[in-house]
Amino acid sequence: MSELSIAQYSLIALIFVWSGFVRSGLGFGGAVLSLPFLLLVLDEPLVFLPIIAVHLLVFSSLTIWLNNRKRRPLQATDAAAGNEAGDSVEKLVESATESTVDWRYLWRILGIMIVPKLIGVFGLITMPGNVLSAIIFVIVALYSVSYIINKPFRSGSKTVDAVFLMVGGYISGTSLIGAPLIIAVVAQHLPKEKLRDTLFALWFILVLIKMAAFVWVGVDLQLIHHLWLLPCAAVGHVIGLKVHDRMLRAETPVFFQVLGVVLLIVSSIGMVSVLG
Repeated sequence: MSELSIAQYSLIALIFVWSGFVRSGLGFGGAVLSLPFLLLVLDEPLVFLPIIAVHLLVFSSLTIWLNNRKRRPLQATDAAAGNEAGDSVEKLVESATESTVDWRYLWRILGIMIVPKLIGVFGLITMPGNVLSAIIFVIVALYSVSYIINKPFRSGSKTVDAVFLMVGGYISGTSLIGAPLIIAVVAQHLPKEKLRDTLFALWFILVLIKMAAFVWVGVDLQLIHHLWLLPCAAVGHVIGLKVHDRMLRAETPVFFQVLGVVLLIVSSIGMVSVLG
């Protein structure tokens, strides 16, 4: 990225603010909702994917740690109230140790996704950049349509759940944008209070695998650019945390519809530029 103009650097900075916002606000989207914009500035996915990956590792782990730390005093208070009410010892222990991450469910779906994930990582390493860009834009266009018509991907059976998780794992391995398919399954089985942090824990594990692959094959991790892009993402992250708290108390379909229109326009422009 050393030969970019000041305008391009400014756009990249704003996009990473946006990336941090949607990641903490929605629990997903740091890649799928920012990569199309980044590719319009510089059509080189392997330049941005390591940066996005590091940001996800940092902010997902930080958010989970802070949320669980914040919950401990509340859980202690609830446990004391339960003790006064005569609750069982088992119930009191469960109340005092409950995490914002559903680890049991996380390990179950990870078992389904791990092999397709590894296959996808290998595909990323061998796939030409323009082909990968085209695939990303097509996938984002499909996701955007589902947001516009207010019918996000949903599965209706265990078999479809498994297929969605495997395909989402593969796409995550190729480009880090498999989140919507994975959420189509996970959102049906977790309460919204645990959804974001469980997804963050899942993204952390999946991205850690990808980062190991990057290091193994010698991909440039763009470490120098983390010095100025990490603070940009942090600004968006803080704003997104506030928005997430509000979204837990309200339904916001209009937000997703507007987001879908923007993404469809961007992905269409991207596809034309790649094919042209």
